[in-house]
Amino acid sequence: MDAGFTAEQDEIRRTLRELLHKRCGPEELRAAVDTPAGHDPALWTALAEQLGLPGLALPEAYGGVGCSATELALAAEETGRVLAPSPLLATAVLVAPLVLALGTDAQRADLLPRIASGALTAALAAPAAGLALTGDNRGDWAGGGRAGGVQARRAGAGWTLYGEVGPVPDGHSARLLLVAAHTGGFARSRTLLFLVAGDADGVVRTRHTALDATRPLGHLQLRDVEAELLGDDGGTDVPAALARTGDGAAAVLACEAVGAADRVLERTVEYVKQREQFGRAIGSFQAVKHRLADVYVQVQAARSAAYNAAWATAHGERVGGIALAQGVEALRSSAGEALQLHGGIGFTWEHDVQLYFKRAAGDELLFGPVHRLRAHAADAASLFTATEVPV
Repeated sequence: MDAGFTAEQDEIRRTLRELLHKRCGPEELRAAVDTPAGHDPALWTALAEQLGLPGLALPEAYGGVGCSATELALAAEETGRVLAPSPLLATAVLVAPLVLALGTDAQRADLLPRIASGALTAALAAPAAGLALTGDNRGDWAGGGRAGGVQARRAGAGWTLYGEVGPVPDGHSARLLLVAAHTGGFARSRTLLFLVAGDADGVVRTRHTALDATRPLGHLQLRDVEAELLGDDGGTDVPAALARTGDGAAAVLACEAVGAADRVLERTVEYVKQREQFGRAIGSFQAVKHRLADVYVQVQAARSAAYNAAWATAHGERVGGIALAQGVEALRSSAGEALQLHGGIGFTWEHDVQLYFKRAAGDELLFGPVHRLRAHAADAASLFTATEVPV
């Protein structure tokens, strides 16, 4: 692994940070989350037209930039710093890789250019969102191999879906839904992915009142909805594709969490230099220095794990789950100390620190608690599998 960034990667990060500084300040953020969609369409258009962010990791043949998942993860670190609400995770990180990997030539040619341009937003409707991002759809990680509450059955030459699923990131507003559904009956159960228009007949969508308003979530009900199968009805291993996509998403989310943790730590350091007690800035007290130093070490360790996962994803390795655990834990610690050291003001609705704390708590609720993420990473690596040791 090369720990240095290329000139192109540095430029992506710099340009994105400048744009977000101008277009996604605290006031713009609060205004965006209060809209029905939960994000600012004008900001999404700017991210797409000026930076090509939705198509950053898509091939140039489909209108993308042609970069790898590494650049997408580094971009997510910048969006995480300001908690920018956008369809980036749902559209570019979850749906686009699955369409690219499993879609037919016609489906790719139709959907990917529109995703890359930002004209088409999409959401992955899969059960147990947090577990689906890191598990392989087996055992207690994703409902014993079944797709949960959505059932698919043939209807003539097509398919219909019936059931419900949630929470789904941006599921309430996405124009395209990629739905994981169970088909084949209990004895031959298998999971397939289906394309559904967000405004199709029979689709009922509601927005969750989420703990973390900066990551809007939706709940979907599908009542005999006509759907198009993604790819063909051959031997495609959809659970394996979901697991691969989930690991890449975990690497992106790890970088996003590190960006948020780093920013809230910066704000806390700035504040303790100004707040005074007993005639001194509280940042001069040794106990405060030690607490912030511990958080700094934790954030730097999480950053190293996140960068390694971003690099590994682009090279076919799967270490996203453990990096996500590190990132979420670092964000939780950084935001928790920020609340404590800001005193009473940190808990108020008007202050931004509480938004970072809610992001940390919301990520654990959505993607799985840290101990579960680490347990799955240990299982995947056979870390605690009993083996015979030669004498």
